[in-house]
Amino acid sequence: MVYDLVIIGAGPAGLAAGIYAARAKMNALIIERSASGGKALSADKVENYPGFPEPIPGAELVERMEAQIKRLGVRLKSTDVAEISLDGGKFTLRTAQEVIEARTVVLATGSGPSPLGAPGEERLRGRGVSYCAICDAFFFRGEKVAVVGGGDAAVHEALYLSRFVDKAYLLHDRDSLRATKVLQDQLSAEPKIEIMLNTGVVEILGEDQVAGVKIEDLRTGERRVLAVGGVFIYVGVKPASYLVRDLADLDPRGYVVTDEKMATRTPGLFAAGDVRDKPLRQIVTAVADGAIAAVSADRYLRG
Repeated sequence: MVYDLVIIGAGPAGLAAGIYAARAKMNALIIERSASGGKALSADKVENYPGFPEPIPGAELVERMEAQIKRLGVRLKSTDVAEISLDGGKFTLRTAQEVIEARTVVLATGSGPSPLGAPGEERLRGRGVSYCAICDAFFFRGEKVAVVGGGDAAVHEALYLSRFVDKAYLLHDRDSLRATKVLQDQLSAEPKIEIMLNTGVVEILGEDQVAGVKIEDLRTGERRVLAVGGVFIYVGVKPASYLVRDLADLDPRGYVVTDEKMATRTPGLFAAGDVRDKPLRQIVTAVADGAIAAVSADRYLRG
């Protein structure tokens, strides 16, 4: 079977694309290699999505989107796409189990955490080094942890961690945080969090488990060790655009370049959500991207 549309990624962008594909009566398939929801799944509270006057957990918002997808009859497959190729106007998607063919494709693979690059990080990943507080905070109850970063994600996760840990050090290598003012106000009101500006991470310490983090005062050069059981890293994201590097233009950071219709330079290939070059990455903008991408794919098929 050749699908009218295959959507790669079941985050908010991919799920929205599926909704609009169903409304257009397209034969569509959504492929997701892990759990639906993307980064939205790990959001403790979503406070800026229209229509929800009270905060809603990201997992619940995703659950509602997925329920809507199932009600509309859109098929959702759990697998990992290893390669996309184009031959004769038809896309071939190769997975470990099968080959899937599609007339159009929407890439909605999102973005993932950028590594800090500190010695010890890779070796201790999953052994105290984490990139998701909501996933792992439970394992650090009553401990001291470090959170690395100064943007919204880092502050969000530090605040979430404060529910579980005895103390959280927020380490940022600049002289001010980049997070929004409302988050900074919440941060300042939380006594369990200590903000440490102009602080660089030299090394993550430990043998089989994180035991501490060596830090440097970037103003004085003084180094010391913080005894912590976990290090949570939020220093940026990188787009999951590797599948289309030969089919689409990428910006210097690796984000997919599209026009306002979400179209790439390859006819029939569209991109939506956080994987795309755009000025704002939020659930609401991802949903809008997904809707536009599906409508554009339908119009492309109709000539």
